[in-house]
Amino acid sequence: MPAQGNQEIGDILSIHNSEFKIRNLYFITALLLAMLPAYRAVSQVAGMNNLSVLDMTASARSAGLGFDYLPLADGDLVLAVDNPSMLCPELHNNLAFNYVALFNYVGMGQVSYAWDFGRPGVFAGSFKYHNYGIFSRYDEYDNAIGHFYALDVSAILSWGFKIDSCFSFGVSAKPTFSQYESYTALAIAFDMSASYVSPNRRFAATAIGRNVGAQFFFNQAKPDWTPFEISAALSYKLKNAPFRFFFAITELQQWNLMYEDMYNPSSTTDPFTGEVTKRSGAAKFFDNAGRHVLAGVELNIGKVVFLRFGYNYRQMREMQASSGFNTSGFSYGIGLKIKGFEFSYARNNYHLMQAPNYFTLTTNLERFMKTTSRRGN
Repeated sequence: MPAQGNQEIGDILSIHNSEFKIRNLYFITALLLAMLPAYRAVSQVAGMNNLSVLDMTASARSAGLGFDYLPLADGDLVLAVDNPSMLCPELHNNLAFNYVALFNYVGMGQVSYAWDFGRPGVFAGSFKYHNYGIFSRYDEYDNAIGHFYALDVSAILSWGFKIDSCFSFGVSAKPTFSQYESYTALAIAFDMSASYVSPNRRFAATAIGRNVGAQFFFNQAKPDWTPFEISAALSYKLKNAPFRFFFAITELQQWNLMYEDMYNPSSTTDPFTGEVTKRSGAAKFFDNAGRHVLAGVELNIGKVVFLRFGYNYRQMREMQASSGFNTSGFSYGIGLKIKGFEFSYARNNYHLMQAPNYFTLTTNLERFMKTTSRRGN
């Protein structure tokens, strides 16, 4: 009997070890798929790329923390659209509205909805537009001949699949149509992400490959690559304090994110002696390394009020004024949960003069369906 019992225990442990290895294999495969397109690295220095709208989040929560996506699974649909591996069954029948007031009359909006299909996974659909406004049209003789508009429109389909209780994988397809005056283009891009969430949900990490695809212009034969990026992010909630910290390393496919700024050159020449002064190698290294890093913190007050702060060193360096301190790169926001609704607002400082304002409203339609059902009974 003891030998038989030991054999049964050995069989059980063997089965569990096999399942653990298979789960790890799934996760590693998913992670490699997310990193696979690294060979198609595209320069993205100081916004010098096409279709930057693909990089812009509509989430007030992400913007308040200074991130384009967040490694977090807490039932926030907008975060899961930006990070599809965080799509989970808790998001079933969730609806979200976003609006971003950019500069002057430029605005961006997004509406998203999620549905849990059970074993196949969770799917989310989003419609996103970026309106650049109406412009006056002139001929070569400076005569007004009408107006034209410019906009980007995206239809996003996201899918998330839980490998087990901790590991998950997700993909988003983001076809985008662009119309600038008489110039039109169609882009097809994909995001692929793999995530880990600890059993106590205090720690989460994501590796993601964003904007894998190409843009096709209707007025020229040669396509162009979309602004591809590999990045990784993590979040950690303190056990006995209401703080959650966020940290990310961006643009892993490209080390050098610096560029020569004519108003802030890396070397200067003394007009009298002709001596050239250059920045040290260490200064350049830490400046460039800092441009890859994002950091943010969220304060949870009674699970009703949320205060958010973030810092983006790269944004500060690229958008800073020629002299004096400014708040470029700093972001902040607030969130409120009231009776089944969650409202978030954020402001992300790009420049001294103006900063985008982000608004997000989310809810779960299941709550209204249950209320209607009770009234009907």
